[in-house]
Amino acid sequence: MTKSDTEIMEILEAYDLTGTVWSAAALAGHDPKTVKRYVEARNGGRNPYEREPRPKMIDAFLEKVEEWVEQSKATIRADVVHEKLVKMGYRGSARSTRRAVNAAKLAWKAGKRRTYRPWIPEPGRWLQFDWGEGPRIGSRRTWLFCAWLSWSRFRVVIPVWDCTLGTLVACLDTTLRRIGGAPTYVLTDNAKTVTVEHIAGIPVRHPQMVAAGRHYGCQVVSCVPYDPESKGGAEATVRIAKADLVPTDANLLAAYDTFAELADACLTWCDAVNSRRHRATGQIPASRLDVERTTLHVLPIEPLALALGEERLVGSDRTISFNSVRYSTPPGYTGAKVWCRVVGEELSITARTNSGDLSEIWRHQLSTPGVPQIIDEHYPDHPDGRSIHQPRLRPRSEAEIAFVGIGPGAGRWLKEAGPAGAVRIRAKMARAVELATVLGNDHVDQALGLAATAGRFADDDLLSILGHIADSKPAGEVVRADESHSVQNGTIGWQALGR
Repeated sequence: MTKSDTEIMEILEAYDLTGTVWSAAALAGHDPKTVKRYVEARNGGRNPYEREPRPKMIDAFLEKVEEWVEQSKATIRADVVHEKLVKMGYRGSARSTRRAVNAAKLAWKAGKRRTYRPWIPEPGRWLQFDWGEGPRIGSRRTWLFCAWLSWSRFRVVIPVWDCTLGTLVACLDTTLRRIGGAPTYVLTDNAKTVTVEHIAGIPVRHPQMVAAGRHYGCQVVSCVPYDPESKGGAEATVRIAKADLVPTDANLLAAYDTFAELADACLTWCDAVNSRRHRATGQIPASRLDVERTTLHVLPIEPLALALGEERLVGSDRTISFNSVRYSTPPGYTGAKVWCRVVGEELSITARTNSGDLSEIWRHQLSTPGVPQIIDEHYPDHPDGRSIHQPRLRPRSEAEIAFVGIGPGAGRWLKEAGPAGAVRIRAKMARAVELATVLGNDHVDQALGLAATAGRFADDDLLSILGHIADSKPAGEVVRADESHSVQNGTIGWQALGR
């Protein structure tokens, strides 16, 4: 029976004290042969606490087992080895064969295992990124773009709806501007948006990703396939971000109702992880970023056009078509090129302004075909959302010029009186000009504006409103004469009848 470490230690102490096997056996309470075995093992340079291997039937065949493992590069199965050994005269059990094959494979892999050189990152050299599946919003799938600056350990997580090339470049542009510069290398895996194919083991880079690297002054490189060690930092960022942001049964997070909630959660998470002390460096990533930012390349003022989205041409009706839906644009961009990109649940429209800079000019809520997004303020010459041009005020005669010259209220009165079918408009205009000469343009213009708002175009309405203004009575709520308002006395007085 094998003795415990404590019993072996007591046996050796007793022998060191007495110097003889018999005396040590009597003192420790063990058989003299046992004492002699442990003492000889220690004196022979062997470890007395390890059990010496006993001879096995497979020992004579171990060289052959190692040969087969070497030839198969540790892929041969133990049952195949056992069949071969039985034919060669082996009479041992299959369990002994499995143990021998496993030991031979471990020894072979130990000699062939990849060796690592400690990686000491330099400031401004490496930015790594990867994708992780984000939470579902409703029934729609989302993704998390996770980037990691190697030296400062600064992390950036951006939620997106897809992993297309345009979205990738937009995320890279956002990340580089958030960290304040471009590193020398950008490392990622071999997605189709980065590596088109491999020829003889050599990655063929996507031409537009090469153009993006040239635009931002960095080189986009990819790791060796099936070799996650070369970008473990980004994968760790994905793992940590998914654990903290994706609702599961373990973290008990509530589901996100909108994409904006997810975006806010990602910003909050980035601020938290970049503000706490990193375990490996012992420093705060945000503080180290201030140092690393001094070694980063200066970013171009304008982002890559690919990051802005798909190119569209603004039509004469100031709209663009995106995914078979028409979206309006602000005035001043008719015939100009704009770029459209989906940001969460919105459509971002970017254009070159009059100053020559690229900037976002509008954001629309995403819509579906047949439901165009037309904003009234994009058509100031079509008031109240009317699609037909309204007639412009163009006075020609001296009387018309004199009336319109009273003020904007006069023009508003004329625009309302004409469609309302008012009679004797020219006479009323001349009367207003006479009143303006006596009372002043301001009072008459105010009265005309109130008359246009209330729809009062009778002969004495202007004088009545001027009298109201002259009495310094504040203009209350404008009441239009229609069936919903009556000037008749109430019937409350009839309630006392018969009492």
